[in-house]
Amino acid sequence: MAEHPSYNILPESKARFNVLDMITTIAGKAVPAYLFMDLDMSYAQELSKRYETSGRKITYTAILIKAISIAQRSHPASRTAVLPLGRKAIFNKIVAGFTVERIIGTQPAVFFGIIEDPDSKALDQISLELQNYGHGDMAKIPHLAAQNWFNHMPGLFRLLVLWFGTRLPAMRQKHLGATFGLTSLGKLGIKSLLAPCATSSTFGIGELDDQAVVRDGQIVIRPIITMTCTFDHRAFDGGPAARFLKEIKTLVEGGLEAYITDKVDLPETVDGQNQTVNMTNREENFSVA
Repeated sequence: MAEHPSYNILPESKARFNVLDMITTIAGKAVPAYLFMDLDMSYAQELSKRYETSGRKITYTAILIKAISIAQRSHPASRTAVLPLGRKAIFNKIVAGFTVERIIGTQPAVFFGIIEDPDSKALDQISLELQNYGHGDMAKIPHLAAQNWFNHMPGLFRLLVLWFGTRLPAMRQKHLGATFGLTSLGKLGIKSLLAPCATSSTFGIGELDDQAVVRDGQIVIRPIITMTCTFDHRAFDGGPAARFLKEIKTLVEGGLEAYITDKVDLPETVDGQNQTVNMTNREENFSVA
């Protein structure tokens, strides 16, 4: 540390290199645009209670990841990587990316977790994987261990790997495989945030807050969160991005029911309306979060 009467100069923590590299090399080349949308989490709350009644736990983050990944099926531009020479790569495999804060030494550091095929996984399995990334042994989580190792590599080596990743779709899919990103600061009281454009669509999740809204001409209280979507304007335009976000909203607010692939007890009503469950294609033997 270099000391000065009016300031101190400190070396940057190596644990932050993966974030800094991503922001400068990947997000730094994007042309970001932003969309905001409020989500009514009443259905998500009911769904969480249903799982809890059956002895399983799901988180709101898992529900959001599931909804985004399902919406990505019908919006391929949202899972696009922009390549040089006017080309784009559309990834067929959907991979959720999300930020994870871990303590390295005595300092908090942000890492990137991934969940493969969240569109076809059960909600409690997604929750279990999220929990493992947040609290599991980093040395036993390959994706986190690789990032921690990568952070200690020389800067030129790191930039070279990222440079190839922005040009070779196969390499990007292997090392930077997320087709969308999600970060949340809601637990810290943040209402909304604009996340860096590290993927063609990156989501920021704010605090869940009870708000007065109008439903069927009546003022009612509903749990609301604000979701922001940062999308790369080089990959797709505002209209397609808005339709993508609207489909996510529809799924989060009840449309996800058609994709619940395990049997959970259904309450008589959800938000005042009778609900039915599609009992086909059920998945069994899920892990319990």
